[in-house]
Amino acid sequence: MLTSFKGYKTSTGGLSWPRYASIYSNTTLYNYAVSGAVCSNQVTPRYFSAIKAPFPDIQGYELPAFIADSEYRRPNGSAFFTGKPDDTVYAIWIGTNDLGNNAFLTDSQIRGKTLKDYVGCVYDTVGKLYANGGRYFVLLNVAPLQLLPQYATPENGGLAATQFFPEKGSNITEISYRMYETVTTVNEIYEYRTPFEASLNKTWPGIQIANLDVNSLITDIWNNPQSYLNGTAPANVTGIINQCDLQGKNCVAQPNKDSFLWYDELHPSEQTDRIVAREFVGVLGGQSKWAKYWG
Repeated sequence: MLTSFKGYKTSTGGLSWPRYASIYSNTTLYNYAVSGAVCSNQVTPRYFSAIKAPFPDIQGYELPAFIADSEYRRPNGSAFFTGKPDDTVYAIWIGTNDLGNNAFLTDSQIRGKTLKDYVGCVYDTVGKLYANGGRYFVLLNVAPLQLLPQYATPENGGLAATQFFPEKGSNITEISYRMYETVTTVNEIYEYRTPFEASLNKTWPGIQIANLDVNSLITDIWNNPQSYLNGTAPANVTGIINQCDLQGKNCVAQPNKDSFLWYDELHPSEQTDRIVAREFVGVLGGQSKWAKYWG
């Protein structure tokens, strides 16, 4: 449910935003994310050749694993988690893989499945965590994927093909605008469904839930990079730090990493993740201008 990390090098080339958030807030991080995962393989399964199966998803792996661990007791009777379900904040940020190529963008979802099913998976996850005792939630909406070098228009640094989308095709402008339409639609659903479930329908009595608008935050970084990117070189919102060939090999890392918005064609930079982490911690204190709160 959180961006995954492996040691100290993640998809950002450094620490991930949840790790920074735990450092900034002096809290314990329990991370059940799987890099490359989607919300549900019953909606948009993505094949992972290393395990000869789809990437472990939220519904089929991450959520059950978390719930199992929350119930686990060591032989001495102590709990696996140091906290309790009702004093833990649960963060869910999912969508890049669900909406991208090999998923909705390329019409690769399960037949009959729609964007409603993807969003429904997110709120179903909230419901199951709530039933397990969770009361504090932050939902991060979908980032402006149409600005990623993998999906951007040519004038915004869009690439004809990438290591993550080698078979992209020639009409990259059409791809970018379709992605923009999809992201906009999904985020509108987030904006209205959270208050409906939390306040109007009262689906989860006693819940405290916030929507963190990372889409607007990252868009603001893209439009006003000088306010966020602090490298020694001029801010760069269209290029990437880690430049690889279409096989993901022969990679060359650019210097001045804190000057970049993007790490590679599909992932934000470590500096961007620091900014997201800072705003996430602000949400916990009720002080982020990018968030709305219910409950």
